[in-house]
Amino acid sequence: MNIIEVKNLRKSYHEGITSTVALKNVTFSIRKGEFVAIMGPSGSGKSTLLHLLGLLDEPTSGHYEFNGKNISSYSRNELAVLRNEKIGFVFQAFNLLPRTSVLQNAILPLYYSHIPQSEWEARGKAAVESVGLGHRLSHQPSELSGGEKQRLAIARALVNNPDIIFADEPTGNLDSKSGKNVMSIIQHLNEKEGRTIVLITHESSTAEHSERIIRLMDGEIESDEKVKHRLTPNDEYVK
Repeated sequence: MNIIEVKNLRKSYHEGITSTVALKNVTFSIRKGEFVAIMGPSGSGKSTLLHLLGLLDEPTSGHYEFNGKNISSYSRNELAVLRNEKIGFVFQAFNLLPRTSVLQNAILPLYYSHIPQSEWEARGKAAVESVGLGHRLSHQPSELSGGEKQRLAIARALVNNPDIIFADEPTGNLDSKSGKNVMSIIQHLNEKEGRTIVLITHESSTAEHSERIIRLMDGEIESDEKVKHRLTPNDEYVK
């Protein structure tokens, strides 16, 4: 079953009499449990596509189905609930609250969910422990390394048990060792837990951890291919 289906997706921006087309004629689908990387140079449209797929923005035209339902049929409030409860985000800049504990950062999405408050702490602890930060629950982000901050961001993305995780350049601010650790967690989420992952990156070495790479150029799909030799977290090829 497909979790995402887009057809002839288009996004343009208007400023005065000037119009800029960021995406045009974008068509593809993503199966539940699939790990897909979206690649492209700066300005190719990959961030715009992430915002559309993650329901952070609306397309100018085209068709987008999430879990079999056209997003145009949702109200703004329904989209906000869908975004919070069915989608997890991991960003390059971590986006953590600086003077808040690891546990409180992890449970932040639960404040806007329908999950009873009595379950928040247990869910937060489980998510934090799943990324190897159980010993850091009371620490603040300033006391974490870059790799630990990104692992916390992954825990926060998991706390609502979402249907899909969007990871936007998750290793972009990390050294190579921390980057491998983060990719190990992301790959585990896909292979062992069956989670759907959409990875946005400009690095081939990161994209090749996925099963499939969609390449964008000038707002259009340049190629959409299976990864022939998939990387493991230790940078070993799997044939």
